[in-house]
Amino acid sequence: MNASARRSEIRDLLQVRPVAVAELAARYGVSESTIRRDLARLSASGAVVRTYGGALSSAPPEEQSLGEREKLAAREKAAIARAAECHAADCRLVLLDAGTTVGALAARLAARGGLTVATPGLTSINILAGVPGIELIVLGGTVRPLSLGMVGPLAESAVARLTADAVFLGADGVVAGRGLCEARPEQTALKQLMIDRSREIYVLADAAKLGRADSHWWATFDRPWTLITDASAPAERLAPFRADPLCTVEVALPL
Repeated sequence: MNASARRSEIRDLLQVRPVAVAELAARYGVSESTIRRDLARLSASGAVVRTYGGALSSAPPEEQSLGEREKLAAREKAAIARAAECHAADCRLVLLDAGTTVGALAARLAARGGLTVATPGLTSINILAGVPGIELIVLGGTVRPLSLGMVGPLAESAVARLTADAVFLGADGVVAGRGLCEARPEQTALKQLMIDRSREIYVLADAAKLGRADSHWWATFDRPWTLITDASAPAERLAPFRADPLCTVEVALPL
C-alpha cells in the first residue's frame, strides 16, 4: 500500500474511532515515525485532529453507506470470512446478517454449497441467488438504503418461524459484557431475534469495531457466543472479550 492510500484508509478509520500511533504502525507494518508523518499531513489538511499518542477525526461520526464500508479493512474482512466459514461446515441452515463482512462470508459459502441460508442482506442475496447447492431464504422487509439490509416486522416475522444452526452477525460496534450496537432500533430488534433463534452465535467484527459504542441501540447476549476478529486487534482491546465468561475469541490469521 502506498502512502497516499494508507493515509486515505487512516482517515476513514479515524471516522469510526480514535486510533493510537502504535496501533496504526502495527496495522500497516510501518514505523511509528511514518505514521506520525501521515497524521501530520492529515492534520494539516483539516481531516483529523492530533491527540496525545494518536489522532481522531475532525468530523462528527456518521453512519457509513455500504459502499463506504466495503472500502474499509477489506483484507481483514476477508480473513475473518475465511475463519468463519469453517463454523458453517456442519450446519444445515444458517442465518446471515446484512453487512460487508458477512457478505464476504456469503461469497465463501457460495463455493461450498450444500447449505440453506436465510438472510435479510441484499449483498448476500445477490451473491447467493441462483447458486447451485444453496437454498436461499430471503427475509423480506423494509430496505435500509445505507446498509442494504431489510428490517421491520416482516423480517422479524420470518425469523420467528425458523431455527438456525448458527447465526453470523455484523455490527457497528461490539462491546464485551454489553453486546452489539447499531444506528437504529429496528436493526438491533432483528439481530436480537436472530440471536434467540440460533443454536450457535458468531460475531464477525474487524478490529475497528471492538469496544466501539457510539451507536444507541443494542442487542445483547445471555449465553455463549464467539467473536471472530482480525490479527490487527491489539491485546488491550481483546482483553475485555477474553475476560468475558460468555465470549470465545477467535483471531483470524492474515490471508
